[in-house]
Amino acid sequence: MTDTRTRPGRRRGLRGWGGVAGMAAACALTAAVTLLPLSRGGADALTEPHGQGVASAVPVKADTCEDPEASLTPSTADGPTIDAIKERGKLVVGVDQNSYRWGYRNPAGRGLEGFDIDLARAIAEDILGSPDAVIFRAIPTNQRIAALENGTVDIVVRTMTISCSRIKQVAFSTAYFQAGQQVLAPKSSEITGYDESLTGKRICSAEGSTAYEALEKNSFGATFKDQHDGQSADEDVYTVPNQLDCLVRLQQGLVDAIVTDNALAAGQAAQDPAVELKGDAPFTTEYYGVATKLGNDDLVQRVNQVLVDYRKGAWKKAYDKWLAADLPGIAGPPQPKYRDG
Repeated sequence: MTDTRTRPGRRRGLRGWGGVAGMAAACALTAAVTLLPLSRGGADALTEPHGQGVASAVPVKADTCEDPEASLTPSTADGPTIDAIKERGKLVVGVDQNSYRWGYRNPAGRGLEGFDIDLARAIAEDILGSPDAVIFRAIPTNQRIAALENGTVDIVVRTMTISCSRIKQVAFSTAYFQAGQQVLAPKSSEITGYDESLTGKRICSAEGSTAYEALEKNSFGATFKDQHDGQSADEDVYTVPNQLDCLVRLQQGLVDAIVTDNALAAGQAAQDPAVELKGDAPFTTEYYGVATKLGNDDLVQRVNQVLVDYRKGAWKKAYDKWLAADLPGIAGPPQPKYRDG
């Protein structure tokens, strides 16, 4: 079965998703973010909400944001946030269910899997004694901060970049992965990377993402903003709730390229062999962290302690299992940075 929708000048099937049926599955999966918000432990059932190495200590000033990756020192001590989680008996984690290799639903029905899912389970095991003592809540990219602020989740483990603007809104752990922004486009495209080859092109990015921020600073003359004109934001073409929405739009021929984290783009390229990363390397350097609500210092310190141990072996095992095939050559996680005083 092939896709009957065409792109100007050529016809493309939805490789990696099995044509029209695959595209429908992809769209349904994205829609499931709002329709299927929760999964619990190993049962994956729906419920109601409720570089390895020596660490460095650096001075941090909130007003100047000299080093946003610096976090609180690790600790195993309990506190009010940890106590509340233990009383509940479950850690509520905001995750993705649409990012291949990071957080996605296994089509064989084995529930949520991926690099971020493994880390979330490790945190739950440390706090509650079981990797299954977790409630996964699928949240779109543009709702990660809101989910923490309103208490929908305890932590977010969802390829979330630590940035100067975000540390004013949420608290982050130390970095657990280094990534960077890169362009994803069809292999046959004349686009060469994040450069003048984007002029006149249609670019998709996720709302609230660092990719969108980069495009706002310099789009090279590309179209990347939607004009709502009274329409629902759900109908946007260029600015979408989730990264997978961009891949679907690229497959449909509605956009010419995607700007996103290279770590996510590599997973999308694995899903669709007709696309590839453009440019020799990412044009930014970014770090993923586990996000919590501002003020939940005991939880931040506990997560940082988990990461101390996780970097010693479990990180590499998770990388080899989920990411090495699509992101080869990464020797280990970034070294943690802690606040001095």
